Amino acid sequence: MSTRTAHQQPDTHDWRFATAPGGLPLIGHAVLMARRPMEFLSSLPAHGDLVELRLGPNRAYLPCHPDLVQQVLLNARVYDTGGPVKEKARPILGNGLITSDWADHRRQRRLVQPAFHTSRLPTYAEVMQDESDAEALAWEAGRAIDVNHTMQALTARVTARALFTTEIAGNAVAEIQHCLPIIVHGAYRQAMDPTGLLAKLPLAANRRFDEALTRMHRLIDQMVEGYRRSDEDRGDLLSALLTAEDPETGGRLNDQEVHDQVMTLLLAGIETTASALAWTFHLLGSNPEVEAALHAEVDEVLAGRPPVYADIPRLDYSRRVFTEALRLYPPAWLYTRTTTEATELGGRPLPPNSDILISPYVLHHNAELFKDPESFDPDRWLPERAKDVARGYYLPFGAGSRKCIGDVFGMTEATLALATIAGRWRLRPVPGARIRPRPHMSLSSGPLPMVPEPR
Repeated sequence: MSTRTAHQQPDTHDWRFATAPGGLPLIGHAVLMARRPMEFLSSLPAHGDLVELRLGPNRAYLPCHPDLVQQVLLNARVYDTGGPVKEKARPILGNGLITSDWADHRRQRRLVQPAFHTSRLPTYAEVMQDESDAEALAWEAGRAIDVNHTMQALTARVTARALFTTEIAGNAVAEIQHCLPIIVHGAYRQAMDPTGLLAKLPLAANRRFDEALTRMHRLIDQMVEGYRRSDEDRGDLLSALLTAEDPETGGRLNDQEVHDQVMTLLLAGIETTASALAWTFHLLGSNPEVEAALHAEVDEVLAGRPPVYADIPRLDYSRRVFTEALRLYPPAWLYTRTTTEATELGGRPLPPNSDILISPYVLHHNAELFKDPESFDPDRWLPERAKDVARGYYLPFGAGSRKCIGDVFGMTEATLALATIAGRWRLRPVPGARIRPRPHMSLSSGPLPMVPEPR
């Protein structure tokens, strides 16, 4: 529950501006951002509503108050995608939904949106349920698994089968599973280097990154070319992208645009949902009361069978569990915007090309916005309590025109996976395992060993 209600929000003349402490000559706060970014950023709301920091020679601004965050996210024309993360991501993702500028993004969104229409969800849900059930059946009682790796494999199979028809997806999954972690970690490493020199060094990590990126681009090109040749609607995401027409112009995506959207959907669809699911099982393993309540709901609703799409409205507690895990460990923990013109934020004049850092993690862990923010409490999302979570406090999928296009897809996938696995297994933490957030392009748990116990 918030301690600051909507009618108590400070006026613009009350905004507090501060400069982040701990900056060093020349490099500014780059070391703090590289070594402990979440702790550093989470300390900044105590200093001001808008806090300036330096990454190398560049200044950046972190809005710490949800009203200022909303001002940025809901005005995509003035606060366009940009900043160091975007500039490092563009060579990887191309000009897809995450990296495209405002004008391109509007057109792309219109073309990609039909692929995620609610009418398609039941078909995607069949894939989600099938793969989740196969995963749950593959585990052995008492044999430890790396839950993070397992969830990455699961979401890779789901995303590949949703993107590509089944007979093609099987061949693509192994390549995606090999290349994607290397690309994600390499991209984050480069994004956090303010000098830009790291990517140019003859390091083994850079060679692995370049090779994995080349292989992923080749795979996607082959997929797009094969679909173009067949000229057949296979009922999957790639077919939807190839056949989509702009309702305003009648135009379609060209091959490079389709390629960039597929690359974006693979990175966004696999890494983020997998990380959130891994954190969910970690939290359940540490909170037996919540785990027991989840199992009680699954047993009552499903009575021992796997869930299907029609069960989701009745899996309310399962959904709240995942919603709370997203609050504590939002996969998109940090992203950037850049001003396209001179503007003002929190009473502070900002020139064009000012970098803005947006951190859902900082908002979600702010005690002024959430009561007991470090506690895992799915019931904070009961209707009578969730009404106290004002707009802009909770942003696991972003907001505005750039809100994650696959938010409903991801929530559906996670709810089905969670209910399927919880129907068969308890996951027990391995004693002595040290689990800590690893901020890459998404907020990963890193290796997460847990032992399945049959229910």
